[in-house]
Amino acid sequence: MMDKGAYVRDMFATIAPRYDAANRVLTAGMDERWRKRAIAILAPPPGGRILDVCCGTGDLIFHLLRTDPTLEVTGLDFCVPMLEAARARAPREARGRAAFVEGDAMALPFPDATFDGATMGFSLRNVVDIDATLREVRRVLRPGARFVNLDVSKAPNKIWKACFDLYFYRAVPLVGGIVGKSKQAYAYLPQSLTHHPTADRLRDCFADAGFAEAGYARLMGGAIAVHYGTAPR
Repeated sequence: MMDKGAYVRDMFATIAPRYDAANRVLTAGMDERWRKRAIAILAPPPGGRILDVCCGTGDLIFHLLRTDPTLEVTGLDFCVPMLEAARARAPREARGRAAFVEGDAMALPFPDATFDGATMGFSLRNVVDIDATLREVRRVLRPGARFVNLDVSKAPNKIWKACFDLYFYRAVPLVGGIVGKSKQAYAYLPQSLTHHPTADRLRDCFADAGFAEAGYARLMGGAIAVHYGTAPR
């Protein structure tokens, strides 16, 4: 399992320079709308401290700060080239306070009850231990703070799932390999969904990790899902 962590870190380091361009092409820009929906569900308090786990190149961070420049957002990732890309974007895209920290999602380097909210985008499929990650996120949230996770999911409609799978497992490796310059990486990313929990099961994982009011919203017919939960008061 630890080999997965090293593999994922090295893979994202390889695609970091073209990661943003590949995302826009592969989603036809719809990923921007999905992030806005996730932030609306988070409903961060004005002036709040927000943690973006596995922040990558900073997309969710910069969306958060465009939504409310009074926020103080910390991005954490264990892939240094991804963090470097986020830091390079920050001077022109950050509309408030953004900080970037190297660290492990399963052992967050923050005290208990530090943040007023947390986000995670298209990353939970890649962690070594989902349950440990969820427990760590809950630990660093203040009572009543919400965690929102945006990711690819398994659509409940069999016909729509078959159509999406055709795109996700066939087109993504091909197009991602061309735009992202790594066929291997964009072959792995779709496969990471294969053993990922269903939307219902992931909601249960949130509850098992101690989150109250665990639930999810389906986007794109359920091919994308926004899961959420609240740190107990």
